[in-house]
Amino acid sequence: MRLVRRQASALLLWAALFTSRGLFAQGILPPRDTVAAADQLKVALRPLDLRYAQPQPILGPVPASIKALYVNAWAFGSSKLWQLVRLADETEINAFVVDVKDDTGCMLYPSAVPTAQEIGANACVRTKDARARLDTLVAHGIYPIARFVVAKDPLLAEHKPGWSVQHRDGGLWRDRIGMAWVDAYNDSVWIYAAQLAREAVKLGFQEVQFDYVRFPDEPRERLETAVFPARRPGQSQRDAVRAHITLLRDRLRPLGAPVTFDIFGLTASATGDLGIGQVWEDFIAVADVVLPMVYPSHYYRGAYGFARPNAEPYRVVRNALREALDRSRPRGSSAEIRPYLQAFTLGRRLPRYTPFEIREQIRAAEELGITSWVLWNPRSVYQRDSLRPKRRPSGPAQLSSGGE
Repeated sequence: MRLVRRQASALLLWAALFTSRGLFAQGILPPRDTVAAADQLKVALRPLDLRYAQPQPILGPVPASIKALYVNAWAFGSSKLWQLVRLADETEINAFVVDVKDDTGCMLYPSAVPTAQEIGANACVRTKDARARLDTLVAHGIYPIARFVVAKDPLLAEHKPGWSVQHRDGGLWRDRIGMAWVDAYNDSVWIYAAQLAREAVKLGFQEVQFDYVRFPDEPRERLETAVFPARRPGQSQRDAVRAHITLLRDRLRPLGAPVTFDIFGLTASATGDLGIGQVWEDFIAVADVVLPMVYPSHYYRGAYGFARPNAEPYRVVRNALREALDRSRPRGSSAEIRPYLQAFTLGRRLPRYTPFEIREQIRAAEELGITSWVLWNPRSVYQRDSLRPKRRPSGPAQLSSGGE
């Protein structure tokens, strides 16, 4: 389905509200010509109280092309945010994807959702001034997207064992690094994610994005020890994922915010569900936006005929996204494709990812007509030279010569 622009009156109200309430308007952020480094600023803000969130969300327009950075919860809640805001001010970046609930199960801010309070997700919040920080993003023209990890939630799994994957010999099942997962067959897991997303939109996020909308990707011998208590007779993993992403969309649709999903990049190439329940056609039929994670370092040796996919950022991303477009085309009005691109070096693999490798991925996407993308670095560290400088408005003479 296609994203629609909001009415001009709503835009004016939105702009007036946010630009009068954020850090920028409060004088906490310095003017552009200040000599103080942004990350050296000291801020003292009122604690967040979700009772004062808007009863109905005020949504602004969706940028025609989203060029985003992933911002982890620690970066968003610390002085590092000001560095990233400055980077957006000076480059093509116009959106941040912010962890509201990451793969620890902890919340970005204190939540009023009863389940979050019950399991202790508020005991490990990353910031208590999220509202003011969101207002600052909007004041700088940065479109804020809330990211939620769904099935990989050890906090929820430990405190709600009835919602969790069980070991056939008793107790919680755990993955290869010892982390418990919730049962993706269980409706309650997805309803909790929807409740958190509704809260985030009312707080000021303009879009919601769900990750780990799948089953664990573990070796077969480990998965053979896993028991999924909520599985219905005859229900497949694909059935469960398809039903529950539809549940998320339907519960959030009344808010008007785009509902988007992160999925494995290989989903666009696979004939089955990769053993995790993800099928390309299911997602493009439900989502506003699908974000395939086409990181070259994550493709197996020999993928697309390349001995070292990590060394072929342009060709791997181009091949992967061409397959995604080919599978979406017969569907007509299917979801927008907005890929996650690799802005990190995986371990000791070579080459290391410099601005050249990052720009090559962007080039591959844009040559296919995909002008929206998100850069992923788990540490939220980004190289300025991998981004184009922001285009500045034309001067008066240029404007007058081209006027109507």
